[in-house]
Amino acid sequence: MWAFERGAFRAAYAAVPYPERVRGDGDGWVLSDNGAAYWGKHGAAGLMLRAPGPDGSPAVLLQHRAPWSHQGGTWGLPGGARDSHETAEQAAVREAHEEAGLLADLLTVRTTVVTATATGSHWTYTTVIADAAELLHTVPNRESSELRWVAVDDVAGLPLHPGFAASWERLREVAATIPLLQAEL
Repeated sequence: MWAFERGAFRAAYAAVPYPERVRGDGDGWVLSDNGAAYWGKHGAAGLMLRAPGPDGSPAVLLQHRAPWSHQGGTWGLPGGARDSHETAEQAAVREAHEEAGLLADLLTVRTTVVTATATGSHWTYTTVIADAAELLHTVPNRESSELRWVAVDDVAGLPLHPGFAASWERLREVAATIPLLQAEL
């Protein structure tokens, strides 16, 4: 895993404003046929953001979920409920802005992968794979204990959110087929 000093990032990222309290029409639970609850009335989406690490190999931005949150204390992707008017891509980018202070114009969406479904309902969790040209500075909100860029080979060694853990190898395989965007020199 890599650690970076604040000075290693462009100053423009140092104070990215984002809303602390956001409530959309997608907030709420959906029940599957077997009674399992899933967050997001219109489904949910998360952003698997990749960027080249110091050695050029891919790193992924992970969120250490706040202890009070569902599956708190585990690592996963910034993400959350989709609102009725949003695509999965729009929801994932919005959630990454809310939870990590990331600006949409610094992200390039590469593909989407439906990584979970709820039987007997329309609910899906879609992981949006996106790239940034460099490791971006992040600004955690109250839903995060920590945000960290993690080398792809180190992700599975963390205590992962169960849903992310179940989809990680598939996501890793899909992402490996897409060349990582690199910063222009």
